[in-house]
Amino acid sequence: MVRFQTKRKAMVNFSQVSHFTLGAFFDPGPYRWLYFLIILSAYVLIVLSNLLLIAVICLNRTLHEPMYIFLCSLFVNELYGSTALFPFLLLQILKDFHSIPAPFCFLQIFCIFSYGQIEFLTLAVMSYDRYMAICFPLQYHSNMTHTKVCILIALTWLLIFIAIVSLISLSAPLPLCRNTINKVYCDNYSVVKLACSDTTVNNIYGLIQLFLITVLPSSLIIFTYFHIFKVCFRGSKQTQQKALSTCTPHLASLLNFTFGVSFEIIQGRFNMSSVPNILRIILSLYFLTVQPLFSPVLYGLKMSKIRNSCRKTLLGR
Repeated sequence: MVRFQTKRKAMVNFSQVSHFTLGAFFDPGPYRWLYFLIILSAYVLIVLSNLLLIAVICLNRTLHEPMYIFLCSLFVNELYGSTALFPFLLLQILKDFHSIPAPFCFLQIFCIFSYGQIEFLTLAVMSYDRYMAICFPLQYHSNMTHTKVCILIALTWLLIFIAIVSLISLSAPLPLCRNTINKVYCDNYSVVKLACSDTTVNNIYGLIQLFLITVLPSSLIIFTYFHIFKVCFRGSKQTQQKALSTCTPHLASLLNFTFGVSFEIIQGRFNMSSVPNILRIILSLYFLTVQPLFSPVLYGLKMSKIRNSCRKTLLGR
C-alpha cells in the first residue's frame, strides 16, 4: 500500500513537467558552427525559393489558375512547416543542454503535424485537379472554379487544424513518468509513450486520424492517376506529353514526401537502435527539410509558365 502511494505521488508530481529533454542531440564538438551554417543556409534557401514562387504566382495574373493556386498553398505550407523547425534547430545546435518548455513542445507538435498532414492532403487535392484537367478538359474550367478551389484549400487547412487540436487535447493532460524524448524535435507519439496512465484512447484516435488523413487521400491519388494513365495510353502523343509535363513534378513531389514520412512513421513505431544516430536524425528530418527545398526547385524548373514568370520577375523582362 505504501509502495502504491509512493508510486502514485511520483506520477502526479512528474505529470506536471515544465520541460522536455531532447535525447537525440549529440555534441558536435568542433563541427558545431559548420552544422549551424549548413542548416542556416538550407533555411534561407527554403524561405527565399518559396517566397519567390508565392510572389510570382500572386503577382502574375496568368498564373491565377487552379493548379497554380494549389501550388501557392503548398509553398505557404512548406514555409510554415520549415519555420516550425529550423529556428528551433539552430538554437539547439548552439546550446549544450537540449531542452524545450512543455507549452512550446506542444506548439511544435501542432505545427509539424499540421504541416505534414496539410502537405499530403494538398498533394491529394492537386491529383484531383490534374484528373479533372486531363480526363475532363472541356468541363474543367466550369467545374474547378476559383470559389471551389478556395473552398478546397480552406477545408484542407481547417480540418487538419481541428484534427491536430483534438490530438493534442488528448496528449497534453496525460500524467508522465519521464520527460526525455529521443528525437531532435517534439513528437506526439513520443510524448504519449512517456505516459504512466492508459493511452488506449490516444492510440485509437491516432489510428482513426491516420486512416482519415492517409488512407483516404491515398485512395484518391491512386484513383485519379489510374484514370490519368488510362487517358494517356489511349490519347495522342501530344496528349501524353502534356499530361506528363504537368503530372511529373506532382508525382515526384508526392513520392519524395511519402518516402520521408514513411521513414518517420517506421522510426517511431519500431526499434531503430541498430541504425547510426546521425543517420536516424537525418532521415527523421527528411520530410521537414528536403521537401520544402525540393518542391519549389522542382516546380520552378519543370513548369514552363512558372519558370518564365520567375525569369521575368528576376530579370525584369
